[in-house]
Amino acid sequence: MSKIMVMDEILANKIAAGEVVEKCASVVKELVENSIDAGSNEIKIELIDAGTKQIRIMDNGSGMDREDAILAFSRHATSKLKTEDDLYRIETLGFRGEALASIASVSKIELKTSTGGVGTSVIINGGKIENVNESDSRVGTVITVSDLFYNTPARLKHLKSLYTELANITEYVNKMALSHPEIKFILINNGNTILNTDGSSNLLKTISSIFGINIVKKMVEVTNEDNDYIVSGFITLPEVMRSSRNGIITLVNGRVVRNVDINRIINDSYHGYKPDNRYPIVVLNIEVDPSLVDVNIHPTKMDIKFGKMDELLSLIENMIKKTLKKQMLIPHIEVPSNTNFIGFDVKDSIEDKAEMEKPKYEEITLDLERVGEEETSYLSSSLEDNRQINSAETQERTITDENRLFDIEESTEKLPELYPVGLVHGTYIICQNERGMYLIDQHAAKERINYEYYREKLGNPKPDSISMLIPLTIEFPNNEYMILKENFLILENMGFEIDEFGVNSIVIKAHPTWIPIGNEDKAINLILDLVINKEKDFSLAKFNEHVAATVSCKASIKANENITLEEMENLISDLRKCKNPFNCPHGRPTMIYYSKYDLEKLFKRSGF
Repeated sequence: MSKIMVMDEILANKIAAGEVVEKCASVVKELVENSIDAGSNEIKIELIDAGTKQIRIMDNGSGMDREDAILAFSRHATSKLKTEDDLYRIETLGFRGEALASIASVSKIELKTSTGGVGTSVIINGGKIENVNESDSRVGTVITVSDLFYNTPARLKHLKSLYTELANITEYVNKMALSHPEIKFILINNGNTILNTDGSSNLLKTISSIFGINIVKKMVEVTNEDNDYIVSGFITLPEVMRSSRNGIITLVNGRVVRNVDINRIINDSYHGYKPDNRYPIVVLNIEVDPSLVDVNIHPTKMDIKFGKMDELLSLIENMIKKTLKKQMLIPHIEVPSNTNFIGFDVKDSIEDKAEMEKPKYEEITLDLERVGEEETSYLSSSLEDNRQINSAETQERTITDENRLFDIEESTEKLPELYPVGLVHGTYIICQNERGMYLIDQHAAKERINYEYYREKLGNPKPDSISMLIPLTIEFPNNEYMILKENFLILENMGFEIDEFGVNSIVIKAHPTWIPIGNEDKAINLILDLVINKEKDFSLAKFNEHVAATVSCKASIKANENITLEEMENLISDLRKCKNPFNCPHGRPTMIYYSKYDLEKLFKRSGF
């Protein structure tokens, strides 16, 4: 008797559902993509208990006739691929023909759809069609998925908490709204509206609906293109960072995708402007001929491969770096209108504190706060006005030219004229000009100055070295000594003169001229540690950068170290000559800015 049998279709669909339907968000993703492919300009997602009990998707797309409504739940049934050649030019979000069959096999479904005539109602239970009737003639489709995984208890058991499931759905719908700002998205859970975009095609308004008005005010537009790719979108200034990469959103031809290389190059483009463990909020849309991308890698269709990948990465990197170089990146500290320091009520202060401690979108994936009518109206302005938002202008007033933080072209002097007037806690230099007040972190500023000096010396090595009066002898554990001995050439090229000295020891007879005077031993030991702990994929450029950052930190003015007014002026003068005077090598800001208006508001000298 034959042992091999053709699998039952419902069983095959349940197995396939393991790849296509992993959680509630997977169901929402597949159904929303179908609605978009059907030409909808309004999509409503209603959830009960984060989708674990019920998911209903309503759209105003083209709908289906009776025959298609029944056939749609068959495995590999699709209207989006006709021939094999279509597979190499996919222009729709869905195309595999697996989603509906997989979802239906592990849930209870009710479908109502119409193309304008008599509609069709289809009821399916666990993959079996139980009823097909006529329904109303409303153009579009309403599909209700209930009791997900009711017949696969093992998978049901592995669903996350309601909050996690809702967060996953919200994150996905947010990204779809960003990829299609021309579509109105409404997301409701247990009667509470979580997201409601207006479908006006204004990407900034959609970003505001998701991230909030304060994030939009710190974003700048980016665009770049070549013969194969068009890249456009918005990126946050370095002062707005998150603790995770969730804010990096990449869209390709309107499809939400994930690509490790693109995320890496976006993050690397901010190098020097932010700490390594913080990440920007970025919304980038990549337009490319469908023949240059392959989305048929995984059933979720989120992983994607690009032709000419190096070209795309270079395009993105140059775009972001060029944009950041043109910005005045001094964080602007805005004073809230309701600021009150004297004579306040205790109850008010407690409520204010509670309000301040509410979690922001930067800290959690789920954003439940809506944008008010005033903010929505504010975002309806032209793109030029939106650029002014990025200059940190407030909505309560019109900022004069003297107070606006404007975009600047690359030049030898990127900072405005600053006049030091004092020092706070031996750490922060107080400066002023006609625009307002600036606080400079003297350690971070000196660190940036030293970093660019050392990086220049390391990038253009010269044989100049200084002989040490007393050679420095250092002993290492045998494993570290072996690594160091293997990399003597790196040190010699930097200007060190090194000899072996006994067992597991070296003697340094000369060092480069740029090693900070008075800190020679400490700087040399730091450099040797970097050589010993260098990465497997060694890059001389990255190594030099690590050396420059490490040495510059140790050689800088420390906090609580008082300096004279003349030394402050010299520090500011040197900082003005830096290529990036706004951040230390580790990404911390070198200075912050209070506008004249903000100072007047703090002291109640300005009406508001």
